[in-house]
Amino acid sequence: MSVEKHNIYPDCKTTIRTVEIGGLTKSQLFGKLQQQSILMNKLGEKLFDDDKFTSSEKAYSVRTVELKVRDLGFPEGATIPQVYKKANQFGLKLCPLELGPYLRLKYLDQPEGYLGKPYWRNRSPYGAVKIASEILSEDVDFPKGFYLRRIEGVLWLRGYIADDLHVLDPDDHIIFCQNETLK
Repeated sequence: MSVEKHNIYPDCKTTIRTVEIGGLTKSQLFGKLQQQSILMNKLGEKLFDDDKFTSSEKAYSVRTVELKVRDLGFPEGATIPQVYKKANQFGLKLCPLELGPYLRLKYLDQPEGYLGKPYWRNRSPYGAVKIASEILSEDVDFPKGFYLRRIEGVLWLRGYIADDLHVLDPDDHIIFCQNETLK
């Protein structure tokens, strides 16, 4: 029996992006999403509409890294608090919540994640990319953050709910910030 060795961050495959965020009001940002025909689910709308979700008046850039949960040393998966804690130990930071809509506007060529794949209940769908961000409310019914998805050619900015016991799959994709914001 052979055991496959998997490289851990920073020695693993990642996708690095620099994203400019801010500079638009929430209303303007929502308008840009609509212009690009980007859809939101009810949880995404709830998160976007909440007063705690703000858009910076001044534009600034963040450098992000997309990796898998297993790339942080969790070959069996881990809870969101475990993933966030380990990422912090590697020097990765939580993203500003407003990154979600701005990244969705930039990442228009996201691969299809739906076709030919089964529906999973209580786990991230195939092709979803979760954005690690500060959690605004401990209420389990309030969205914890955004994730990006392409479903049958349609781009989505979706919100998700999860409690601290929910285990992310080792192959779930997640985005962190690599640096402090570049204002």
